[in-house]
Amino acid sequence: MARNHAAGAKRLLVLGAGPGQLGLLETARARGLYVIAADRNPAARGFRLADRRAIISVEDEPQLDRLAAAERVDGVVAPGIDWPVAIAARIADRLALPHPIGPSTAVLATSKLRQRERFTEAGVPHPRHAACATSKEAAAAAADFGYPCVAKAPDRQGQKGLVLVRDEPLLEDAFALALGASRANVVLIEELVPGREVTVNAFSVGGRFVPLTVTDRVVAEAPAFGVALAHVWPSSLAPEEIGAAVDVARAAAAAVGVHDGPTYTQVVVGERGAYVVELAARLGGGHDAELCAAALGVDLNELALEAALGEPVEEEELRPVRRAGGACVRFLLPEPGLLAEVVGVSQAEAVDGVVWVRVYPEPGAVLSPLRRGSDRVGAVLAVGDGREEVVERAGRAADCVRLIVADAAEAVV
Repeated sequence: MARNHAAGAKRLLVLGAGPGQLGLLETARARGLYVIAADRNPAARGFRLADRRAIISVEDEPQLDRLAAAERVDGVVAPGIDWPVAIAARIADRLALPHPIGPSTAVLATSKLRQRERFTEAGVPHPRHAACATSKEAAAAAADFGYPCVAKAPDRQGQKGLVLVRDEPLLEDAFALALGASRANVVLIEELVPGREVTVNAFSVGGRFVPLTVTDRVVAEAPAFGVALAHVWPSSLAPEEIGAAVDVARAAAAAVGVHDGPTYTQVVVGERGAYVVELAARLGGGHDAELCAAALGVDLNELALEAALGEPVEEEELRPVRRAGGACVRFLLPEPGLLAEVVGVSQAEAVDGVVWVRVYPEPGAVLSPLRRGSDRVGAVLAVGDGREEVVERAGRAADCVRLIVADAAEAVV
């Protein structure tokens, strides 16, 4: 939809127009920026928030490079998705645009293998791991770490190529699946560190790491191992455990070299202490920025825009002001089949404390069983006086929404 822009409005290229980019696109629109959004999906919901849509894969670096140059953009940003973080950094570097991180840091932030190498050098606690090119190497690593363990593609996100390996007979198939998803033709075999999963959302300015929300990450069981079902703030961990999670997230950012901009760090906290699972130099893809704004009044989407455009971040913008006693993002899960209709959204929005309800697919979309983060079909953000209340409110709102599908046989394409 065309908009009237103030003279000299800054031009921003956003890599991605899917669910993980909606919050930033809304903020960019509210600011009056001229937004070019790139996504390979012509039906991406975020396109309606952009001034120009470009049907380009966010992994097609040459085309994105040409697009950025032709559009004379003032900045480029890749929120909510890993691999394009490095592409955005390289495009900014080639076009001499401001950017919170440089290409070398972006490479570390988008490769789990290189991250772990840097974590080892810096002494950042993280799961034991081995890079395996063959199933024989994987079997040796798994025997060393013990079962259950984890097989993963080192350069994917959203649980693509991620498998929980419960015992030895499952390893060969798990290795093949992870290898098929890997860009680097190797698989990471990792120990499964016992404990509770939390996410540390933070923003750095000039090397100062500012932790904001530490949320409990409620995850699905296999075969959707690792897929977040909800993010709940505040975490139910003890204060000293939350402090330990923040400390290792800070150390991880320093090790990777993130001195400016957002970080999203997954941490496991258990009897052995706090361990970094992975760090991303971007906003979280599960509406983490919107949860932070609702809980603490710190607008991570606005901060990410400022960082992408080279604008100064004021101290006041980073100062949390508790707006709610609790906040929760609860994801909507698919019923496999051909989506015919969505009902109950208005009822969900009417539940006390619900900030918004988002349904991602349009009628006509084919919904897959829950296996990866991209299979989720929507989300609810709720606030309230405390954890129990927001979990109940978000759950009640989610139960209102029904995605009516045709018989699964009719969805075969």
